[in-house]
Amino acid sequence: MANIRRSLYVNFFASTGTTLIQFAVSLVLARMLSPSDIGIYSMTIVLINIAHVFQDFGIGSYLQREKDLTQEKLRAAMGVFFTTSWLIAAAIYAGSDWFGRWFNEPRMAPVMKILAICFALIPFASITHSLLTREFAATKQAWVSIISTVVSAVTCLGLAGLGFGTSSMAWANLANIVTCCLAYIPLRPKYLPWLPSLRHWPRVLHFGLSSLLTNCLAAANNSIPDILLGKLGNATLVGFFSRANSTVMIFFHIAGSTANYGSESYLAQAHHRGESVGELLNKATSLLTGIAWTAFALTCVFSKEIIIVLYGEKWLPSVPAMDGLLVACAVGTIFNYYPAAMSAIGKPHLAAFPVATILLSRIAFALALFDGSIWSFSWIICAATIVATPVLIIQHRIYFHQGFATTLTALWPSAATAIICMTGAAFLKMSLPASLAPMSVLLILVLPLACLWYCALRMTGHPLTAEIHGIAARFRTAVVPG
Repeated sequence: MANIRRSLYVNFFASTGTTLIQFAVSLVLARMLSPSDIGIYSMTIVLINIAHVFQDFGIGSYLQREKDLTQEKLRAAMGVFFTTSWLIAAAIYAGSDWFGRWFNEPRMAPVMKILAICFALIPFASITHSLLTREFAATKQAWVSIISTVVSAVTCLGLAGLGFGTSSMAWANLANIVTCCLAYIPLRPKYLPWLPSLRHWPRVLHFGLSSLLTNCLAAANNSIPDILLGKLGNATLVGFFSRANSTVMIFFHIAGSTANYGSESYLAQAHHRGESVGELLNKATSLLTGIAWTAFALTCVFSKEIIIVLYGEKWLPSVPAMDGLLVACAVGTIFNYYPAAMSAIGKPHLAAFPVATILLSRIAFALALFDGSIWSFSWIICAATIVATPVLIIQHRIYFHQGFATTLTALWPSAATAIICMTGAAFLKMSLPASLAPMSVLLILVLPLACLWYCALRMTGHPLTAEIHGIAARFRTAVVPG
């Protein structure tokens, strides 16, 4: 447990560092590139993300949850991973021009060709990364992540400054992957063979097929907003919506890696020991929502100020999309660990049902209700998320033996804390002069709101309070030994 806790701390600081670098790059790019440029890349990358599901074929999850990894299993996993990666890379490269014509955006084609090269290289780094996650070797992963992020940032900004436009982000992605491949060579576990094989692939294939449907639907579900908006609207709308979504997801950009780090391996190990996965889910979700829901509430109050400070006034058309996306994220956070838990108990395919419900609802609602504005589109996304909630509740009770009332009991302190902070933030904002610059508003209120959040946690008896006290005690011990 101590090793896992230490890994989480390392992952948090590393992911925070890389997120800050990526965040700084996105701020500069928002001023160097047009909404159309960013929209085109968003439309392209969502297609690539769908292809990633077929490339991985559940190999990452298999390596993290398999109880006994033998040389034969490892070589089979490598063989399947390399085969799917190279086949899909060839398909993406060959189909790039067609996709550009289908979206009526020819600038997508060269971006897809660059990203196809990335596909061919990913297996060289991804297998080692999955095995290090299984071992909770966060320090090794942290160094690779930081170095590759710096290389990617320098490449992206340099090429954007030279006028490469949308392609600068694709070349940066390639630079990131090449760096990861090279950096992971000396970090390979000694038991990892060098040569792949397809001789013992049936077991890997069985698990891959079980998780493929869920992963494919999840990737399509994440991608469908940009695809639908790109088809029903235009690249500029996609750019504004993408920026709104990125702002709403700031919390997960910063803390998501730590919140989810090793969750599948941890839950799988707990399941193998006969522990209650449902109880672990409720506890983890309570801790996560204690931070996330307050972050979403404050983002709602200061949406305009955040957009102006981060991206500039030309991105203000993104603001109307944020309320609907924030509600959708708040609901989705309740089931954040659900796919990992299903995979941990050996039933990854069951997570496909709620994802399919969301996906089909998004398509149906978009075709029937979209009025051409990103405001309506954001609430379409929100409604689809809510529609799938009953499916998740039923499955949660059947497979994790936890009724939704138990989950709500665990989550009410998080909800109360978010409401208290949101109300306090609104009053504090109204008390400030309307002429005050957005940056000044955020800087003036950051400390009072942090204090309010901590007080709300204590008032509600939130379990996060004990975690904060524990971190503070360990920090004092580290700073003042003895």
